[in-house]
Amino acid sequence: MGRPITILSLAGVALSLASCGSADDGQFDVAFIESEGNLFADSNRLTQGGQHVRAATRSGMVALDQQGEVIPALADRWNVIEDGSVFVFRLREGNWPNGEELTADSVRRALDRAIRNLRGTSLGLDLSPIDDVRAMAGRVVEIRLSSPMPDLLRLLAQPELGLVNGEGETGPLELERGDSGAILTLRPPEQRGLPQDEDWQEFARPIRVHALGTDQAMERFANGEIEVVLGGNLGNFPLADTGPLSRGTVRVDPAYGLFGLQVLRARGVLATPELREAFAMAIDRRELMAPFNLGGWVATTRIVAPDLPADPRINDERWQNLSVEQRRGEAAARFSAWRSRNTAEENAAGMALTVDLGGGPGLEILLAGLARQFAPLGITVTRAEEGESADLLLVDRLARYAAPMWFLNQFNCLLERGLCSEEADILASEALDEINPQIRTGLLAQAEGALMRENAYIPIGSPLRWSLVRGNVEGFSGNRWAFHPLPDMAVIPR
Repeated sequence: MGRPITILSLAGVALSLASCGSADDGQFDVAFIESEGNLFADSNRLTQGGQHVRAATRSGMVALDQQGEVIPALADRWNVIEDGSVFVFRLREGNWPNGEELTADSVRRALDRAIRNLRGTSLGLDLSPIDDVRAMAGRVVEIRLSSPMPDLLRLLAQPELGLVNGEGETGPLELERGDSGAILTLRPPEQRGLPQDEDWQEFARPIRVHALGTDQAMERFANGEIEVVLGGNLGNFPLADTGPLSRGTVRVDPAYGLFGLQVLRARGVLATPELREAFAMAIDRRELMAPFNLGGWVATTRIVAPDLPADPRINDERWQNLSVEQRRGEAAARFSAWRSRNTAEENAAGMALTVDLGGGPGLEILLAGLARQFAPLGITVTRAEEGESADLLLVDRLARYAAPMWFLNQFNCLLERGLCSEEADILASEALDEINPQIRTGLLAQAEGALMRENAYIPIGSPLRWSLVRGNVEGFSGNRWAFHPLPDMAVIPR
């Protein structure tokens, strides 16, 4: 599957210390480093915490388990036919929460609606190969694709594709919010598509969900009040080196995704693809991340993750034949040539860059490292003030599926996220329409190459996601998607 990314040894569990369980008070507490508004948002643009709650309370055709593998949900089995261009789903027996029977036609309408609501998002682009959703006889739903899509099941398992039909939620957990907080409880087995079980409640526990700041989550974990803390990233990672580690375990997910700088404005030393390449060349990625002690962390100069199983490896890492010193020498020459063509005032403005960075001490360390590396080149890199138009945006995003198309779709010009490449979009679109797998692979590689030549995105490496998990907790596993389903934690192992 490729190399994992973890703290210190980077083997899945970064640092394991002695743990002690909290008092057995009959509940299981999970904290998200997240705002309450984002955690319980009713939106199609969810944060990582919001995705976890949505997946717990709303079922799609399929779902993800704690290992990140696809499992049945509203559909209890499926088959792939016609060389991968048709997926046939058999729905489980049961009703929608409003009492209406779960039929192929009602699910078709719900799925069409969910897909339609995602138009204009990168996830909507990922779903664009879906040509038609059909209700067949009985409880059979057929999804027809314009071209084979091996990752369709993983896409259908995304929380934003949870299905509803009128009032009520369809997920395995029921959410109750009140003065005492938010509690998720398991629904009876028959409402989860499982056989009836008279003893099921003996093996179920409610989950109390908390939206907390990093410091508060750490403190409550240290005090034994919280079993699992989710939502750690590079920004808050330095805070994980404090007291709570003496009473728990830090786990880092070997996540696929993007971590780098997207160019928002083509100006100054970012005005042309050649200048933007010079900026990318000048970054010493491993030195930049050295303060975090991530031995084995995967640095990259590519758009597509270098350890992706589906990557054809047609595109290599860039500038491999040059040392960091040689790269910086070339960058300095390009910046010098640019300065010679401008006035002193234009140079001063064009060499002062701002970054839309986000918050947290880890990102301050990252910003200080960038500033230190570019200072010898005469370039200042500072945080953009609130309301100020930034030159660069820090992209820290988890992949939804392990294929080059996901990475390319994040920079599609239709999303208007910053600089982009129309050539890359055209090649990616041609790849979607191509049935021959070898030709499709080649087109995707060409699309990545076009985007790399545009230098609209300056890669740094893999994203970092970490959690705090007590040693006695079951139902949690590190995985490539940094996704940890709450229903798995609500079940007490028999």
